[in-house]
Amino acid sequence: MTAPSPSEPSPEETIARYIREVPDFPQPGISFKDITPLIENGPAFHTAVDEMARAINGIDYSLILSAEARGFVFGTALAYRARKGLILARKPNKLPRQTISAAYELEYGQNTLEIHSDAVTKGVRVLVVDDLLATGGTARAMCQLVENAGGIVAGVAFLLELQFLNGRKRLAPYPVTSLISYKD
Repeated sequence: MTAPSPSEPSPEETIARYIREVPDFPQPGISFKDITPLIENGPAFHTAVDEMARAINGIDYSLILSAEARGFVFGTALAYRARKGLILARKPNKLPRQTISAAYELEYGQNTLEIHSDAVTKGVRVLVVDDLLATGGTARAMCQLVENAGGIVAGVAFLLELQFLNGRKRLAPYPVTSLISYKD
C-alpha cells in the first residue's frame, strides 16, 4: 500500500473518524467506542477490513475465532477475504451441538462464551479476532477455548485497543495486533 499524500488522511485516521464515543454507556463511567458508524460507511468499513488484513498478514493460521456480536463483523470479513473458516464464539445456549465454554470478566460484569466442542481440532492454528481490546477478558476466554480444544492460538487481532486498561498484558504471550489505540 502506498503512503497517503499530505492532503489525504492515513487509513488509521480514516477509520478513527468513524468511531463515535458514547459517554456513560452501558453504565456511568464507561466511554463506549461505537463502531456502527464505521460499519455503516462502505468505504470506511472496506478500509478497516483491508488494514486489519494487512496487519495480520504473515500470521500462520487455518481458522478465525470471533465472539458475538461486533467481533463477528470483522472475523467474518477477514475469514472471507483469506478464504479461511470462521468459528463462532457465542453466549451460552446459542449453539445447537455439544459445546465447551470459558467464563470471563468484562470491565463492567461477567459473561461466558461457548464454541462447538468439535470446532477446533488438535494442533490447528487459530487467529482470534475481535473489534475491541479492553481488559482482555473476552479475548483471553477465546484463547482458552482454542487451547482447551487442543488448538494453538496463532495471534489475536483487534480493530481498537484501549491501552489504559492493559488488556494486552492479560493476553501475553500471544502476539497482539490492533489498528487504533486509545491511550486514555
